[in-house]
Amino acid sequence: MKRNLQFLAFLSFALAINSAFSQAVAYIYVAHNPKNSSTNEITAFAAESNGKLKPIFGSPFREDVQTMAVDGSHLIAVNHSQPNLDTFTIESDGALRYEASTNYATHALHEDCPSANQIFFDHTGSDLYVQEFNADCANTGVASFWLNKSSGKLHYLGLDITGAFPGDNNAAFFTGNNRYAYTAVNSDCMYYTIYGFKRSSGGLLTELSQTMGNLPAPPPNFRRYIPDLVAADPYNNVAVLMQPANPPGCSSEPLQIATYTANSSGVLRTKSTYADMPSTLIANPTDMKMSPSGKLVAVAGQEGLQVFFFNGGVAAVRYTGLLTKEPINQIFWDNSDHLYGISQATNKLYVFTVTPTHTSHAPGSPYPISDPQHLIVQPLVHR
Repeated sequence: MKRNLQFLAFLSFALAINSAFSQAVAYIYVAHNPKNSSTNEITAFAAESNGKLKPIFGSPFREDVQTMAVDGSHLIAVNHSQPNLDTFTIESDGALRYEASTNYATHALHEDCPSANQIFFDHTGSDLYVQEFNADCANTGVASFWLNKSSGKLHYLGLDITGAFPGDNNAAFFTGNNRYAYTAVNSDCMYYTIYGFKRSSGGLLTELSQTMGNLPAPPPNFRRYIPDLVAADPYNNVAVLMQPANPPGCSSEPLQIATYTANSSGVLRTKSTYADMPSTLIANPTDMKMSPSGKLVAVAGQEGLQVFFFNGGVAAVRYTGLLTKEPINQIFWDNSDHLYGISQATNKLYVFTVTPTHTSHAPGSPYPISDPQHLIVQPLVHR
C-alpha cells in the first residue's frame, strides 16, 4: 500500500511537470560563465504564457560553448575551446542532449586559422551559416553547412570570403522568401558596410555583387549615414540602424532607423529621409531584432532597450522609451509577445511582454545569472 501511494505521488508529480512544460511558449538558453569557473555552461528556462521563467530539469548543462542557434529541434553552439560546432537535441521538456560535433575549420589551409563568431540558420532550419574570422587565414568569411537532422552532423557546403575590412562579424537576417540575407558592420565609422547575401537552392550563401541601391540624404552638416545594425521582417523589408557622420569618425547625433525594401535581385532601396527616420535613445548599439510579426523592432545597447513600430515600406515610428536603462548586450523575441535580453554589466536576464498596445516586465524579471555571454530563444508557439 505504501509503495502504491509513493508511486501515485511520483506519477502526480511527473504529470504536473509534463503539464507545466507542455504549456511553455518558449525555451530560453543562456551561455554564461559561473563564478570561479574557467568554462562556460548553458542555463535553460521554460517560459510560461505570461513570460515567467522556470528552470528546465538538468539545467545548467555543463557545456563549454559560446554563440548558439536553434532550428526547432536542435541547438547548435560554437565550442569554446575547440574549432567545433556542437549539436544538441532539444528534448520535449527543453533539456539538451549532446548529439555530435563538427569541425568547422577543415576547409582552411591551416585549421588553427578560422575562429567562429556568430552563427545563424535560414528560415527552414536546414542550413547553418558561420561568420568566421580568418576564414582563409587572412579575411573574414561565411561558411555554409547542411544539418543532418538524424545524426546532428553538419556537412560543409562552401565558403564565401567577405574581405578584411571592415570584416563581417554579425549574424545576417533573411527576408521572408529565404532567398536574401543582410547584415551591417561598423568599426568606428571608419570601416563600415551592409553585406547582402543570396542563398542558392542547395543552401550555399554567397555575397551579392550589389547590396545598396541608395542611402538616405544625411542631415545638414553631415556627409553620409553609417549603417550599424539590420533586422529583416517576414516579407522583404529591412530596418537599418544608422548614424549621421563625417567619416572617419562617428558623431554624437542620435542614431535613426531607416526602412529598406529588397527588390527581386536583392538590392536594397529606401524612401526614408532624415526628417522621417525616428531617432533612438540608444547611442551605443549592441543588437537589433525584429518581432516575428514584423510590426515591432527592438534596439538594445549600452543605454538600455527601446522598441519601435515597423510597417514595411513606410517609416518606422517610436513606440516606447527605454524599457530598462541597464546595458543590454543581446535580445531575442519568441512568438508570444515576449522580448528577452541579457545584461553582462548587471548579470541579469530580462523578460518583457511587448505588444503593439502594451509593454511590461514579465513576472519575476529580471533573473540573476552569472556573466551571461550569449542568448538564444526557441519559440514553441507557431504563428
